[in-house]
Amino acid sequence: MAMRVAFIRPNIGRLDSGRYVDEGRMEPLPLGLLAGVTPPDVEAVLYDDRMEKIPFDEPVDLVGVTVETFNARRAYQIAASYRSRGVPVILGGMHVALAPQEAAEHANSIFIGEAETLWPQVIEDARRHRLRPVYEAATGVPQPGVLPRRDIFRGKGYLPVSLMQFGRGCNFSCAFCAVSAASARRYSRRAVAEVLREIEEQQRKRVFFVDDNIVCDREAAKEFFQALIPLRIRWVSQATIDMAQDAELMELMARSGCLGNVVGFESIDPENLRAMGKSPNLSDSFESYALEIAVLRNHGLQTWASFTIGHDRDTPDSIARLTEFAIESRFAFAAFNVLTPYPGTALYRRLAAESRLLYGGRWWLHPEYRFNHAAFRPRLMSAEELTEAGMRARARFNSAASILRRAFDLKTHLRSPFKLGLYLSYTPLFRRETFRKNGMLLGEE
Repeated sequence: MAMRVAFIRPNIGRLDSGRYVDEGRMEPLPLGLLAGVTPPDVEAVLYDDRMEKIPFDEPVDLVGVTVETFNARRAYQIAASYRSRGVPVILGGMHVALAPQEAAEHANSIFIGEAETLWPQVIEDARRHRLRPVYEAATGVPQPGVLPRRDIFRGKGYLPVSLMQFGRGCNFSCAFCAVSAASARRYSRRAVAEVLREIEEQQRKRVFFVDDNIVCDREAAKEFFQALIPLRIRWVSQATIDMAQDAELMELMARSGCLGNVVGFESIDPENLRAMGKSPNLSDSFESYALEIAVLRNHGLQTWASFTIGHDRDTPDSIARLTEFAIESRFAFAAFNVLTPYPGTALYRRLAAESRLLYGGRWWLHPEYRFNHAAFRPRLMSAEELTEAGMRARARFNSAASILRRAFDLKTHLRSPFKLGLYLSYTPLFRRETFRKNGMLLGEE
């Protein structure tokens, strides 16, 4: 009988009213890549806990679970269910890199690093019932010569956009950032020709490049954007606001089909930015942000702004001002994320040293921690006040009045029927998901 491997993407948790089903779910690209390097004589199946029940009693020879900090509790519950049935489990992903000793307590094996480089070896060891306790891969070129198996995504109800990557990692060192901590500030990228081949070998014309910062290497980004122009795709990614300072980069980005980017503004307080080490933003202030946002708008880019709230200079009033800044900037979407002390980060170490962590430090495993709640004591307000300020910010930004006000922007949302349709279709979806996840318990038990 052929060997059978199950790849699993865990859910975050559960609602008070019952099971949470993520309406805005996207393809779990890392699992597609692992399926792509799984030997052809091995059957690979994907179970996505965000929208389907995992069939724990179906026969399987190995289970691979991708773990993020917010779904770690659920991932460990899934691992325990399989291991109780005698099925070996290997855990990988960002959280495993940040907390390897913890993860090892919940699995037969853990994988640290870029799993696609050594996954065939994992399969061979599993065949021989000789899984190593730890596999660790050095950082190198992402998915070298590897294309994801997208057939395992069929029927899962993912958003109609293909996830891909050009580069991996980030060379900045923001104190709160899990990516910087896990990648040790290393950045590597794929050959342009390989990315173009991946685009051409799949059917969609809408692509989300999941790079942590697609403009990390500006000259490489320019080469990539130039090569994208003939393909006539529409794409989004994640990028730093300092990209607006490079006119050539912005022109090529717009011509290549970029619709907009997720941009980490984090704060409009320069002292907060300096304290967190947000170097791409360090020269910025409220005024200079306005100039750079104008550059994005002049190129027709719809911005998905990301803010972190709860920094040492933040107060309920400053968070309210931040919310108005986001509305006035006509952002397509804005996330007001309560500052999260991820394990392994400089922020986590500082808050631990100052005895400011709540829930015993490991908030991601605590049965009483709720999504979007503060997991530490802020400097200028209580944890409860920070949580409430975040909820008010999300409610204000996603109100009907705000959505309507932001829609009236001739340079972005009203620039074309397509962009208006994009804004009007995705804004209600993000609004629903934002409100539904507020206060959600982590895990399923």
